[in-house]
Amino acid sequence: MLKVDGIDVFYGDLQVLWNVSLEVRENEILVLVGANGAGKSTTIKTISSLLRPDKGRITFNGHRLDQEPAHKIIGHGIVHVPEGRRLFTQMSVEENLIMGSLHGEAKPKRLETMAYVYELFPRLKERRKQLGGTLSGGEQQMLAIGRGLMSLPKLMMFDEPSLGLSPILVQNIFGIIKKISQEGVAVLLVEQNVMQTLKMCDRAYVMENGRIVMEGPGPELLENAQVKEAFLGI
Repeated sequence: MLKVDGIDVFYGDLQVLWNVSLEVRENEILVLVGANGAGKSTTIKTISSLLRPDKGRITFNGHRLDQEPAHKIIGHGIVHVPEGRRLFTQMSVEENLIMGSLHGEAKPKRLETMAYVYELFPRLKERRKQLGGTLSGGEQQMLAIGRGLMSLPKLMMFDEPSLGLSPILVQNIFGIIKKISQEGVAVLLVEQNVMQTLKMCDRAYVMENGRIVMEGPGPELLENAQVKEAFLGI
C-alpha cells in the first residue's frame, strides 16, 4: 500500500533522515522502533506531508504523496494519530469526532462510523457531551483514535499512543490497535514500548540516527541480540 523510497529530510540545514525506505502492506501492523531522536516521528510526519523530503519519493496505492499538500493526504485514506493526541480541547467528544469526518467519503457515513467508534470505546459514548480537554489521558487517547477512525482510513499511523498511560491502559490501547488491523486497516506504529510492539506486529524496522538499520518480523527481531541489548537492556 505505502512505499517510502530513499527519502532524505532536513529541519532547516540539519539533516535528520538519510535514505529511509520502508513499505506497509495491506492488513498488517508495521512498527518503527528506535531511541528518542532516531527519526521515527519525522518519518511519519513526512508521510503525512507535514514535512517535505529533499530526496526520494512516497507513494500510496500508486498515488505520489510527497508532492501533495498535507490537507489532501486524508483523502487518500491515510490518518495520522499524533503524539500528544492534539484534540480540540474546547470542543465536545462528539464534536471532535465530527471533525474527523469532514472529507467527502466520510461525511455521508458519519453516523454509522460514530456508532462503530462508540461501540469500540463505550467510555466516549458516556462522555460524548464532555469537553475533550477535561477527559483523562486514556480517554483522550481513545478520542484521538476515534477521531482518526471517523475518516474511514485505509492506513492509520500512530505516534507513541502509549505515552503517559498506565500499563493497563497501554494493554487496552494496543488491543484496540490490533482489532483495527484485524478489521482491514493497515497500521504504521511508532512506539518506544519495544517489547510489547514487537510481540504484536507483523514486521518492524529499527531506526538509529535517522537511518533504517534493521528490519524483519517482530518476533524475530525480539530475539535479536542487538535489539535486546539496545532496547531491552538484556
